[in-house]
Amino acid sequence: MVDFTLVKVIPINERMNLDFRTEFFNSFNRANFGLPRQTIFNSDGTVNGAAGRITTTVTASRQVQFGLKLVF
Repeated sequence: MVDFTLVKVIPINERMNLDFRTEFFNSFNRANFGLPRQTIFNSDGTVNGAAGRITTTVTASRQVQFGLKLVF
C-alpha cells in the first residue's frame, strides 16, 4: 500500500498560517484479496457453488481525507 500526503501552507499574517492537507491512503487502490472459500460440499452432500470463490479483501479501498489547521 502506498500512502501520500500533500500540504499547502497559506500565510495569513506574520503570526498566523493556514495549513491545507490532502491525504491519500492506498493511493494506487491495489486490492489484497482474502482467502477463497474452502468448503466444497454443503452439509446435505450437495456441491457448494461458491467453493473456491474469493469474496473479501484484506485491506481497505482507496480513501481520501482533507483537513484544515489554523496555526497561530
